[in-house]
Amino acid sequence: MEKKKVLIVDDQNGIRILLMEVFGSEGYETFQAANGKIALEIVEKEPPDLVLLDMKIPGMDGLEILKHLKTMNPDIKVIMMTAYGELDMIKEATELGALMHFTKPFDIDEMRIAVNKQLRGD
Repeated sequence: MEKKKVLIVDDQNGIRILLMEVFGSEGYETFQAANGKIALEIVEKEPPDLVLLDMKIPGMDGLEILKHLKTMNPDIKVIMMTAYGELDMIKEATELGALMHFTKPFDIDEMRIAVNKQLRGD
């Protein structure tokens, strides 16, 4: 069976490394991007099954990236990561097709369970 692919988009290196370790150990093929431009390049080359997308990224913000992702692949699964208090953006992200969001600092186990549920139907 082909490995499911998870793309992690966050400008914070520590978060990307943590999430890559967690989802790599869950058996997913992981990719990372520090900004929207790199994220969209990865999506073109290696279409992921799920994207963990930070809301606040310098340059192209999470909502812009989400719009591009959904244009490229309407079926792509996206889970947003947000800082506390970005409720207006969360609402818009949900309207654009994000499945759910996690507020930082998030519980890594809760996120792991959510991703497994989306990708494996657990």
